[in-house]
Amino acid sequence: MPNFDTLPTPCLLLDEARMTRNVDRLSDRARELGVTLRPHLKTCKNVEVAHRLTESSNAPVTVSTLAEAEVFADAGFTDILYAVGIAPQKLAQVLDIRSRGCDLMVILDSTAQAEAVVAAGGGIPVLIEIDSDGHRGGLVPDDPALVPIARILHDGGIPLRGVMTHAGESYGASGRDAQAEFAETERAAVVQAAERLRAAGLPCPIVSVGSTPTTHAARDLTGVTEMRAGVYVFFDLVMAGIGVCDPDDIAISVLTTVIGQKPERGWTIVDAGWMAMSRDRGTAAQAVDQGYGLVCNEAGEILPDLILSSANQEHGIISVREGSGAAMPDLPPGTRLRILPNHACATAAQHDRYHVIPADGGPEMPVWKRFSGW
Repeated sequence: MPNFDTLPTPCLLLDEARMTRNVDRLSDRARELGVTLRPHLKTCKNVEVAHRLTESSNAPVTVSTLAEAEVFADAGFTDILYAVGIAPQKLAQVLDIRSRGCDLMVILDSTAQAEAVVAAGGGIPVLIEIDSDGHRGGLVPDDPALVPIARILHDGGIPLRGVMTHAGESYGASGRDAQAEFAETERAAVVQAAERLRAAGLPCPIVSVGSTPTTHAARDLTGVTEMRAGVYVFFDLVMAGIGVCDPDDIAISVLTTVIGQKPERGWTIVDAGWMAMSRDRGTAAQAVDQGYGLVCNEAGEILPDLILSSANQEHGIISVREGSGAAMPDLPPGTRLRILPNHACATAAQHDRYHVIPADGGPEMPVWKRFSGW
């Protein structure tokens, strides 16, 4: 294991071996299901990681901000889906990115958006968003507006690339069977929408589904052409809490240093507060509440029933999980620990770089820069 002594804390560690294992797992799954994998790059926001998720820069990818689209287009990625409903004011930026040789697609679910894309010119390709679970945006598959919106695009000279959906409610589904049910609901909704468009004489080459739980649990993707997922590259405690992965699969952690002890309160105080971990408390609604993160020793081994139970801006409080019979180990000031995050995307967003633990076990730790913004 590399020596962490020279690293400032708190800082973000990335275990390359775990990441590679996670990436290979879903790539193999996509091949088994007979679909293309369009990985979501919103979690990593890093070019080095992006290249490990794809076989080439021509491979399809997904982003959630136009800042991501710009960075990855400049890095040579040419097939990008901007998977957030398009605002008319952003169409000029979309056209600029497309002018660099990137086939950037947008999504929409309304007549107003369709008309704006037509008015913008430039033939921006579109996927129509389908609501498969009432989670957020999109049209339900039998919405009367579906075909008219598609007709506006097609008749306006806009490449109608197909339909997409995201079963965001699957993040609340615990266990593989429940997640498989969401995957089938997701598949059925988007395939129904695609069939309606084709029956109306409209093109629908892409039928896209995806969330990390459903891509791992899907049993049949008949009628689907591609699947999308993002957090799978690192995984996190929310995904472990619903059974998509194990805690030992989580590839990122926050390195922190003990800065104080309050034995009378059962506290160990560290320099990783919510500014390092984020305020995300996604496990609070799960069967096991992991506080602000699960505590590991410097080697990454989980310390039984120790959680980051409370967090201020730059202070974190480690304590024994409520109801546990575990004892607080002696962790004197200067001790290095690692905290596994609730939500990989949110925790990674608090940092501007990854300190990479190399898969070959070598002593040198590369630094991979992250970017942010919209």
